[in-house]
Amino acid sequence: MKLTLGFSPCPNDTFIFDALIHHKIDTEGLDFEVFYDDVETLNQKALRGELDITKLSYHAFAYMTDKYVLLDAGSALGFGVGPMLISKNEISVSDLENNPDYKIGIPGKYTTANFLLGLAFPDAQNKQEIVFSEIEDSLLNDKIDIGLIIHENRFTYQNKGLKKIIDLGDFWEKKTGCAIPLGGIVANRRLPLDVQLKINRVLKKSVEFAFANPKSGLEYIRSHAQEMSEEVMYKHIDLYVNKYSVDLGEEGRKAINLLFDTALEKGIIPEIKGKIFLT
Repeated sequence: MKLTLGFSPCPNDTFIFDALIHHKIDTEGLDFEVFYDDVETLNQKALRGELDITKLSYHAFAYMTDKYVLLDAGSALGFGVGPMLISKNEISVSDLENNPDYKIGIPGKYTTANFLLGLAFPDAQNKQEIVFSEIEDSLLNDKIDIGLIIHENRFTYQNKGLKKIIDLGDFWEKKTGCAIPLGGIVANRRLPLDVQLKINRVLKKSVEFAFANPKSGLEYIRSHAQEMSEEVMYKHIDLYVNKYSVDLGEEGRKAINLLFDTALEKGIIPEIKGKIFLT
């Protein structure tokens, strides 16, 4: 059975999916047609219900719980992994609070990063959607005043002389005491339940294989890693792939439910439809 699968070219995703798509594990008869896209493109594809399995932002997932169900494996949750607001010139948190007209480059409307930005700075509405990998250059070229960065840009912005305003993951952690849910892997509800469960099992095996054989997918990871050094690639992986990526567990589910409950209270997301979790 061939299924369409979408995830980002970032090291954490290629690390997780390497064993699955290259059949280094028993895929239980499943095969995959892979689409590599940035997170917001994946979010938009999921909104249209295009893919059988996809990575997406937890913020975006809130808008499509009727179309997709969350798998236990493959998620990116953690401490110290949140999106960051950065600038070319010195801008403080109080500057942003008092001057909501700063132009902010965001990696997508439905990203969890934008959700956290809305929680921390609800008056900051002057936003421009930019592909995440182009936000730093947009700052350097004075196209925007503030950049909301995710993924490997956490490791590169300082090398370009850019400055941190606030780590929004740290903001969430201090507010809630929970890990920040960034992205998850979902299966299309139109798939039979036995297929959804099979995908869940196979994905968990793929993550477990990656942890047991961390250098097995090195060339594959490097081929999609936008000229990152091996050290930066594995820093990225260590930051975003952890125990929650193997299985959400009680802690992970609590963090996700809290994210959705907080967003519902503030009217940021619509009412959740259907059961969120597969198992």
